[in-house]
Amino acid sequence: MKATTGILLAAALLAAGAGEARAQSWAAEGRIVHGHHHLYTTDRAAQEHFWRDTLGGVPVPWRDVHIFKFPHALVFLSDREPTGGTIGSALNHIGMWVPDTRAMLDKVVAAGYEVITAQELPQRDVQDGMVCSEEQNTCIAYVLAPDDVKVELVENRGQTEPIRNHHLHFHTDDVDAMRDWYAETFGAVKGMNGFFKVVDLPGVNIRFTEADGPVAPIRGRSYDHIGFEVDGLEEFCRELEAKGITLDRPYTVLDELNIAIAFVTDPWGITIELTEGLDNY
Repeated sequence: MKATTGILLAAALLAAGAGEARAQSWAAEGRIVHGHHHLYTTDRAAQEHFWRDTLGGVPVPWRDVHIFKFPHALVFLSDREPTGGTIGSALNHIGMWVPDTRAMLDKVVAAGYEVITAQELPQRDVQDGMVCSEEQNTCIAYVLAPDDVKVELVENRGQTEPIRNHHLHFHTDDVDAMRDWYAETFGAVKGMNGFFKVVDLPGVNIRFTEADGPVAPIRGRSYDHIGFEVDGLEEFCRELEAKGITLDRPYTVLDELNIAIAFVTDPWGITIELTEGLDNY
């Protein structure tokens, strides 16, 4: 099953649309939960316009800049030229849940951002930038944020929030091994979503697709790393090392920010920042 198999891919994507949403703070509950997306950008104003003004992220002061808060995710921006976009990397795109894909897509188009649904799903019946399924009670669309960050909009018609973090989509040469690694390393729960093999952590669904060819590690690209918030991070880092997993950066306390961090990269090139205390923001 390849990433370019449009009919199979879209059927599984559409299956992601159903589900209940409930109002809650940005951070999910659990020992290990989704924390943040960290992006590199050459145009901060354009990125801020996308994440704040278009998608509706809430700006939160962070040192001398803003981060943008969504239910179950923060978006960090760093001023640095990326080596490439998300397409072609191990992290193909971010998925966001919205109650009305058409309404959000209209905002994206009005703001001047590119809709790429037809390019991404060439074998599907794309109408006005969307693929819809009444059987699945959803519509999906793909758009490009600045610096070629691919974002999927997935309609969840029962959702009360205007937008909510939903999924990360990884491309890999070994779906089963990658899925097992996330289950064994972070305690993510394995399951299926349509035709996709997935894992779930509080605040995020991670889905896996077999890549057509080599994919690049994400470090240095426009989506530089993902973030997981961990209760008891120091002990968790010891657990990782006991499993033979090498940390890119060891457990470090940042007193000036009142958080602790560590970094690890999975065997397929996904860099993960582990944080403790970020859920206070």
